[in-house]
Amino acid sequence: MKPVVHELRLSESLSPFGVGAIADVLGESLIAPDTSWWDLKYSPVIHCERLSARIGAGELREPPTHAGRAGRDAAGLRYWRFPAWRFCERCQRLSQYSRSEKGAWTNKCDCGGFRVPMRYIAICRGGSHAQDIPWFQWAHRGNDAGVTEEVRVCKAYKELEFVQAPEHGEGLQSLRVRCRKCRRSRPLSDLVQNASLLRDGIKCLGRQPWEYDGEPCDHELVAVQRGATGNYISERVSALDIPESTPASVRMAEKISAHAFFQKVVEDSGGPQAEMVAEWISDELGVSAELVLEVARTRNEPSESPALDLKDGEWAAFVEKLESGRDDTAGALVVDGWQVSSAEPLPALGSVLSHVGQVRRVREVRTLVGFRRHSADAKLVPADLDPGRRRNPAFPAIELFGEGVFLRFAESRLAGWEALPEVQNRAAILVASREESSWAHRLEYPAPRYIALHTIAHLLIRRLAFESGYSSASLQERIYASTSRVDNTAGVFVYTAAGDAQGTLGGLVRLGRPDLLFPILLAALGDADVCSNDPVCLESDRHRAAQLNLAACHGCALVSETSCESGNRLLDRRLVLGGGGVPGLLEGVLENAQGLVG
Repeated sequence: MKPVVHELRLSESLSPFGVGAIADVLGESLIAPDTSWWDLKYSPVIHCERLSARIGAGELREPPTHAGRAGRDAAGLRYWRFPAWRFCERCQRLSQYSRSEKGAWTNKCDCGGFRVPMRYIAICRGGSHAQDIPWFQWAHRGNDAGVTEEVRVCKAYKELEFVQAPEHGEGLQSLRVRCRKCRRSRPLSDLVQNASLLRDGIKCLGRQPWEYDGEPCDHELVAVQRGATGNYISERVSALDIPESTPASVRMAEKISAHAFFQKVVEDSGGPQAEMVAEWISDELGVSAELVLEVARTRNEPSESPALDLKDGEWAAFVEKLESGRDDTAGALVVDGWQVSSAEPLPALGSVLSHVGQVRRVREVRTLVGFRRHSADAKLVPADLDPGRRRNPAFPAIELFGEGVFLRFAESRLAGWEALPEVQNRAAILVASREESSWAHRLEYPAPRYIALHTIAHLLIRRLAFESGYSSASLQERIYASTSRVDNTAGVFVYTAAGDAQGTLGGLVRLGRPDLLFPILLAALGDADVCSNDPVCLESDRHRAAQLNLAACHGCALVSETSCESGNRLLDRRLVLGGGGVPGLLEGVLENAQGLVG
């Protein structure tokens, strides 16, 4: 039998067909093994120091590519057939893969029919392992009266068949695995019952389908359809390739420390002379005396590394670019910045935004760290299960180039708004839901500014899909909304990036000018002002997506999950537009614009 040859886009080799994923290709069910099975001579190294520092020791490797149509000699990735159990479409006989035709795999039954993979597999609840269901063992077990002595001693391993028996009912009750010798028949409805495999004594093998050896695993096996979404939960990390910039607070601390009188403040720490000299320094540098004293007090303490979070360095780089205006550089990040003031044609919007930017060029590197199965709190399986074959583990990675628009919000306006008790109480609903979830701690902390900026990003993506020429699924978001650092962040980056032609056409970046971006933002707010699911959507305080959304649904704020960094969670229109006694960050902006037009 000839091997299955199938072409993928480069981005699909990370998701949805990345390491550990199950895919149906040309009638076959295939699973991607880890990178220890890759031939690395066809996988070039991708360099991104910021991302490498985040994931630790290892190499970022791009999956092999080729020009033209794929052939047998073209460089590619190896996929394993899984599950190994199949049934014939013509005679319904069950069998496992075997090398029955001169050592080659065959998918053709003796009767001439085509064999198709069984639709159910077994995965464990906590270990993220996957395996075939031992159909012969399962079919001959159970607690019903049909398990006779003849059934228990049956050895007819090649006499199983997968049949549909309408006389037994509908649905899974009519789909049965039957032994032709002992006539034992068992419906698939028994398979999906709670703890069904555990009762039958079927245990987890502690390995992935492409591994030969496994470690003991005590987690319970569950039977699932092989195409179920929960069978594969990828863990991906991305970083923008930017000139690493020092945060403003660090630069100011260095400037204070370099002042000629700073040593006197240190020597008289806590004394009256220190306060007097701190006043001199503050007058010269234009900072507060309290900041000078704080720098003197903490000068010998270990500082928080700017690389603690990938977004810290990115935010500092964007701020530097936005404040510089026209960008004539030719690096990996090119941004033309525009300062926004309250004197803009839309004063209400100008008082909330401080800068907007046209991101003409951006390079993004994405990598697959590993995957989980069944649930997001299961064990993480690394993308390289046998790094001992090489010096360092290999992580699948791709580099993408694109464009985008950036919105920087006024920190003073945000700080005053998020301090309001009504705003804090509204956000506290999502904080409580996040704490109740066993896996939601991986999401961003739902502070008011994050919820509001995240929702604005979604509204903007939906509207930009009409104006830019890109589909909403090809647009991505990156939210900068942290209050846990010395330098608070408050920005939204909407961009498109791809390894092929899409993302380099200029349809998005041209909309970054204030005279074009502001009307689009107003249109996005108008779209969200009234949702087709209102009043249910607007008045809901915890619905859908594991109760991690408030006033948000597919009619107003949800986008493609691949576009959202939080999987369509932590959204609330009310914190943007206001209502119900909750002040919105952009409350009154629409009314102000309509009044100017009128």
